[in-house]
Amino acid sequence: MSVNKNLRTPIVCVMGHVDHGKTSFLDLIRGSAVVAGEAGAITQHIGATEVPIDAIAEKCGNVAMKDKFIVPGLLFIDTPGHHAFTSLRSRGGALADLAVVIVDINEGFMPQTIESLEILKRFRTPFVVAANKIDRIHGWDPKPGASFIQTYNSQAEHVRSALDNKIYELVGVLYNHGFNSERYDRVSDFQRTIGVVPISALTGEGIPDLLMILLGLAQKFLEANLHYTADGPGEGTILEVKEEKGLGTTIDIILYDGTLHKGDTIVVGSLGKPIQTKVRAILKPRALEEIITEDRFEKVDSATAAIGIKVSAPGLDTALSGATVKVATPETLEQVVEDIKGELEDVQIDTDSTGVTIKADTIGSLEALVNELQKEEIPIRKAEVGDIAQRDIVEVSAIEDPFYSVIIGFNVKLLPDAKEKVQHSNTKLFMNNVIYRLIDEYKDWVKEQKAKSEENISQMIVKPGKFIILPGCTFRQSKPAVVGVRITGGSIKTNVQVTNDQGIVVGVVKGLQSEGENIKVAHTGMEVAMAIEGPTVGRQIKENDVLFSNIPEKHAKILEHELISKLKPDEIDTLDAFLEIKRRDNPFWAK
Repeated sequence: MSVNKNLRTPIVCVMGHVDHGKTSFLDLIRGSAVVAGEAGAITQHIGATEVPIDAIAEKCGNVAMKDKFIVPGLLFIDTPGHHAFTSLRSRGGALADLAVVIVDINEGFMPQTIESLEILKRFRTPFVVAANKIDRIHGWDPKPGASFIQTYNSQAEHVRSALDNKIYELVGVLYNHGFNSERYDRVSDFQRTIGVVPISALTGEGIPDLLMILLGLAQKFLEANLHYTADGPGEGTILEVKEEKGLGTTIDIILYDGTLHKGDTIVVGSLGKPIQTKVRAILKPRALEEIITEDRFEKVDSATAAIGIKVSAPGLDTALSGATVKVATPETLEQVVEDIKGELEDVQIDTDSTGVTIKADTIGSLEALVNELQKEEIPIRKAEVGDIAQRDIVEVSAIEDPFYSVIIGFNVKLLPDAKEKVQHSNTKLFMNNVIYRLIDEYKDWVKEQKAKSEENISQMIVKPGKFIILPGCTFRQSKPAVVGVRITGGSIKTNVQVTNDQGIVVGVVKGLQSEGENIKVAHTGMEVAMAIEGPTVGRQIKENDVLFSNIPEKHAKILEHELISKLKPDEIDTLDAFLEIKRRDNPFWAK
């Protein structure tokens, strides 16, 4: 069976939780090592890898198989790993014909992976589950590059049953999410049952099986959809906008339909009006290499879907990652411009009247960052694509609320003029190229700031305190009166006013002594000598009187409404008793 010239390469989206081995899986197929250069070993931008059918046949150790399949190979899109990228991935989900969901067989499904399943369900994308890291199962004896069945049959009985149990756990989770699944070698109809393929991206075990199933799926599901009109206008999605030496600004795109020729007029999604420009050069990476890491390109006159290519054209500076690129003819130009404009207007990012300011490098990562912040209920005042500029600093430093005088920047630079400005402003910057770290850093900082301000408030506030004047312990009657007291609730500090059980202020605590030593504060249970400026013992105060710290109304309000969770039970009881006295005549006191 010969490769049908009119059939495009199926696009396979590789999805899954960060650290579960997506990039290692593609590296194994590519023989490259992108992981080493990644931020936090997470693929932050969609990458694309074209694997021709010959390379797959070689990987599977079956050169004859390339004649069995009509598809020319597979194009892998490696979407960013963290669940924050749902929005980009949804685009990946819509862009892809098939998907591989990679799961660590030992850790099982993570929230991010489950999110991937929901996306696939929404787009009705056929997929297989790759249960990675079988080499980590206790007692596993690796057979590098072997098919799963070969390596499985050579394992000890207890190792096989450990693997079977882990597979059934995955099958159970898939069932709970509405999917029937089974270990791939027991599946007769991949249209009805999701195949689970145990693999190791480290040793290559099970990889031949996975590639075979993907080709089979591509053949079965996609024969009807993969035909394209070879001379139809090209259409693609921008992965990245990049400066290239000698070429100026270029765009890396996945061309998913039709053909793109050198000299074609293209319409490109951008921040402002869509860009109209002419293709100056089409650069194609060598097979088995990845766009992100490859700089040895070959120039071609045209490219046909599906393929990852680099396009050089004038005026691409404002092109947006994640936006669409379409070829237009003089007759269709107006309509294509309208289509692309409409598409970008759909990416509406709702902002609040107050909140943080966010900047990101692409439309996809901006959506993703917004998505994550909204989940955390962090309001957003402004969301923009681009580096942090001086005007951002000026604008944000005018915001009074310190928690919102903040710029959160994902994968962006601080421009030189902004660097100087920020040193002389109260604006707080958070910059990182891993989304979840950015959000954690902001949340930790807010927590820290709140704790500091609570600490400051609680140090200033008069705390509840109650004491009884002990009988037979009057050491001086007045100026100041010195009496022995027992603290029966909360604590009493020096310089605090004292009231009686009618709520009348009778004096001010001038000094506290315990066992002959001066102290600043006396706590519940302590018996101390107290100097009270103002009253005379026998007139305004008497032995056995119960007295309270006089809490100002403003402080009482804060204690009751904001700091109550920080008070000890005896402080709460004392506060309640004090409020009761104050509210006898005025029920709304401190409310």
